Amino acid sequence: MSMETIRRLARTAKYCLASAIVANMGFLADAKAGQQPEPPPEPAWYVDEAALPFTALPNATAYYGIHKGAGYRIEVPNKWNGELVMYAHGHRGDGLALTVDSPSIREHLIANGFAWAASSFSSNGYDPGQGAYDTRALAKLFDRMVRKPKRTYMVGHSMGGHVTAVAIERWPGAFDGALPMCGNMGDNELFDYFQDAYLVGETLIGQTPEVPMPADWATNGGPILRTSLGPAYPVLLNSTGLQFKEVIKNLSGGERPIFEQSWTGPLSFTGGEFILGAMITVPGAENLFTVYQFDQDPALSPAEEAFNDQIVRIAADPLYRSKHGLVLGGASSPRINGRIHIPVLSLHTLGDLFVPFSMQQVYAHRVARQGRSKLLVQRAIREMNHCGFTTQEQTRAFDDLVKWVKRGVRPAGDDVLDPAVVAAPNYGCKFTEGVSPLRALLPSCI
Repeated sequence: MSMETIRRLARTAKYCLASAIVANMGFLADAKAGQQPEPPPEPAWYVDEAALPFTALPNATAYYGIHKGAGYRIEVPNKWNGELVMYAHGHRGDGLALTVDSPSIREHLIANGFAWAASSFSSNGYDPGQGAYDTRALAKLFDRMVRKPKRTYMVGHSMGGHVTAVAIERWPGAFDGALPMCGNMGDNELFDYFQDAYLVGETLIGQTPEVPMPADWATNGGPILRTSLGPAYPVLLNSTGLQFKEVIKNLSGGERPIFEQSWTGPLSFTGGEFILGAMITVPGAENLFTVYQFDQDPALSPAEEAFNDQIVRIAADPLYRSKHGLVLGGASSPRINGRIHIPVLSLHTLGDLFVPFSMQQVYAHRVARQGRSKLLVQRAIREMNHCGFTTQEQTRAFDDLVKWVKRGVRPAGDDVLDPAVVAAPNYGCKFTEGVSPLRALLPSCI
């Protein structure tokens, strides 16, 4: 065992001991005072009934309504092939109106004989646990309204990818294949990532991060951080800003094509600009075992060792985070264990820093630990936008999933875990199809 490994283990042990003491003291103090985290009052969610009706495509029948507090849409082709796609939408924000999204590949589904059903869910906010239950309830309603399908596929975007992964683990016999796209497949580690960005930025500029984050940070601490990282963040960075950028790169998936363009890209909801606004602290987030690096060399440099010793280490509050998941203001963010029983094909864009590519790496590791890697295929798409897939990319993925389920032929995918493969200039070219204005800003495949 090398001295570096010994030092790392010793440092980790020190973090664990100190943080565990702090966490236990806080837990015992709350218990002694008889305090428990109280969920906020249930918001007055309501289904936007005016948004439910939709016109069926030619040679199909549309159904819509409200079931168990959630709105729904169902569309069945007249020549139904007996197969059903359950669709889970992404994060809606915290508005009170519950609305339904039709699948992005709706026309392709109907044209090929597939029925689909989509729920609004009975809550907004980040609540994939409830989304999974509502989607399962809608599938049962479909059985009664139409008839039980011979095969059912689970499909979702963004938070809907989290819903998809939860549903196929919780009800393993209910689905035959799954297509999570741009999904939060790392569940609670996404919130660790947003908290990491805050801890790293403040530490790099010589501040001691306050946890929880100060209420006025966006108007006070945020502008100070921005100016401290360079003369024109995120485009022109000083040495500290370059270190910050490299840490975010490593936390979000490592060296890979499209990251540079995404970091300085024109979108306010991804890249370096987005990172400053996405910084949060939540009681369930932690960084006890996180190793922060300024480059791609896995060996820690003296500067990296010093930084890892300096940064504040946070233990997750056990009242908010357990082996089963994270509780966020009364909503549920269940843990995805990777114990899959059916074929899963996932898509993710390389430049996404909202739900970063690292979430796919987390998922691949978890599936591998369960010995289920043969049931997982992952594809990288050269795009900077969150969920910025073309219709071709999505329909190809769906068709390949269906062939896998029905014929047993595992489709091709990308290796998301080998750093050298991910860093290759042409990584992501194999499954990237179609053009968009943003893609015109990206380097071409050779």
